[in-house]
Amino acid sequence: MTMKTMYIGLDDTDSPRKGCTTYVAALLVAKLQKLSANFIDYPNLIRLNPNVPWKTRGNGALCIRIQYNGNAEEKIKETVISTVEEHADLEFKGTDPGIVFFKKAKIPNEVKVFAKNTITGIVSLKDALTLLKKFKAEAVGFKKCRGIIGGLAAVGETLQGDHTYEILAYRIPENYGLKRKVDETSIIEMDRAIAPYTFNNVDPEKSRVLITPRGPDPILFGIRGETPEIVKKAFEMVEPLEPVERWVIFRTNQGTDAHLKRVEKLSQIKPYHPVVARGTVAATPKIIPRRHVIFPIKDENARVDCAAYEPTGALRKIARKLIVGDCVEVYGGVRTPSQNHPLTINLEKIRVLKLAPKIVYHNPTCPKCGKRLKSMGKDKGFRCKRCGLRCTNLGKVEVRVKREARRSLYITSCRSQRHLTKPFRRYGMEKHQVRVKGLIEDWHFP
Repeated sequence: MTMKTMYIGLDDTDSPRKGCTTYVAALLVAKLQKLSANFIDYPNLIRLNPNVPWKTRGNGALCIRIQYNGNAEEKIKETVISTVEEHADLEFKGTDPGIVFFKKAKIPNEVKVFAKNTITGIVSLKDALTLLKKFKAEAVGFKKCRGIIGGLAAVGETLQGDHTYEILAYRIPENYGLKRKVDETSIIEMDRAIAPYTFNNVDPEKSRVLITPRGPDPILFGIRGETPEIVKKAFEMVEPLEPVERWVIFRTNQGTDAHLKRVEKLSQIKPYHPVVARGTVAATPKIIPRRHVIFPIKDENARVDCAAYEPTGALRKIARKLIVGDCVEVYGGVRTPSQNHPLTINLEKIRVLKLAPKIVYHNPTCPKCGKRLKSMGKDKGFRCKRCGLRCTNLGKVEVRVKREARRSLYITSCRSQRHLTKPFRRYGMEKHQVRVKGLIEDWHFP
């Protein structure tokens, strides 16, 4: 029996009011297994550029990589298309699903580059269709067909570099929209027991559980970690207090900073792009309106604002402590300029590279009795209130103040981290050129 290879990309099936593309993929795992498909990788959950204005929530696309009997090809395609049709929120204006069937065993380099560009920047549907035609791939689009872009990007991102895993558990339909019921104590205990091999389970600043989403989607909870074995072990330690319909382990680019792309000059920064940029703090940070912190950085070519918003917690605190002359590296998504706001980097991280000296000026002390002198007015000298001595030849004394900030990396608080943001726990755990060598037993249910 000759086995063929197919990569199935999916995107944009959900809306703010319902649905989840990972759930469509989870349904397909069970359905394709019944068609004797052999999974050559865990379903890939590929987070795309989080700054594009037309994204739904997490801007995640999916790829299912299988081998199959050629006789089952049409049935497989029919199953994928009908499942998307049934579960996509097609009535919602901004939902434009896309499916890609890519049958070349080796992903062409051009498709890999397209995927990288979709994660770090902006691409067009025309770009995707050109590649599909060139490599004789098939695509099915609904409405505006924008999901074809993400579907092809998910196919092209093969996760040969750094990657993580996420196990997602799904609710029964009767509970959609209701408050999620999971024993929080079991989550906290799991986080302690398996640290640092899972991440973003709990926000330590607010003691808030992070693995349960708050929207109307089908996900009950999700645990992210370094290996499939780890996330499955963590999953078994968490106690759901409502029925779990199904669960699946995904391989993903979450927690890898895959979206961030370095620019050499601030003048190269473009709206909607996630960037890493260096500059010097150009003005004292402003607190607007009492919670958000805004400060500009500059280089030889340009100047751009940086914003640390209230939910970023630790990041906002360090932003307040910066002073003019500090050299920093900033990480974040670029907000397009408007009538009231210039081009702005919405911060995810700040690395303080060099601290400027903080100088304050004090009145001199009395040379006779040692008490701090009082100014008699501009250019009129100083007078001692204790002994009455007048000094017209003394000036202000320069004092270097110890800085509260340190040269270090600062990351937004767990509760406000994007799916792609690499948290502190993952530094030093990055994977390089790792290939999947078989899947663990029982990596999904049913």
